Amino acid sequence: MSENKELISVLNDLIRINHDRTKGYEKAVEELKPTDVDLKTMFTNMATTSARFSSELKVQVAQLGGSPAEDTTQSGKIYRLWMDIRASVSDHDRKSVLELCEFGEDTALKAYNAALESEAEIPASVRQVIMDQQSNIQTGHDLVKRYRDMHVAVEH
Repeated sequence: MSENKELISVLNDLIRINHDRTKGYEKAVEELKPTDVDLKTMFTNMATTSARFSSELKVQVAQLGGSPAEDTTQSGKIYRLWMDIRASVSDHDRKSVLELCEFGEDTALKAYNAALESEAEIPASVRQVIMDQQSNIQTGHDLVKRYRDMHVAVEH
């Protein structure tokens, strides 16, 4: 059972990170200008994907006999507050929002790496779920980074 507790803790951390991603992308959509339809669509899709990831992980936690996390991380709350402050002074520009979202994706990837490197005994099926989600988040990170890089290139 102690092995399950450790794994449940790891999975709950990932659930919280996905809650952060969902709320972060919802916040990013709010901060964009009405003309930023491309980013709004991308961020809405990423928020939906994060919510799905949370649900998948909650099923795993429940199957292990644990209680799935319902909250976000403290750092995620701080990140969204920083996003609020920065948005109020940045005039909702694409580059700032993209930079913040890339930062959020970096944080999510670190959490997934930490989960896979943890001391918890992770069954192959659960490890596969984590790795599939991590791969999707890496793809999202790379897309956000490409958009940011394109924006920087256009400025110069």
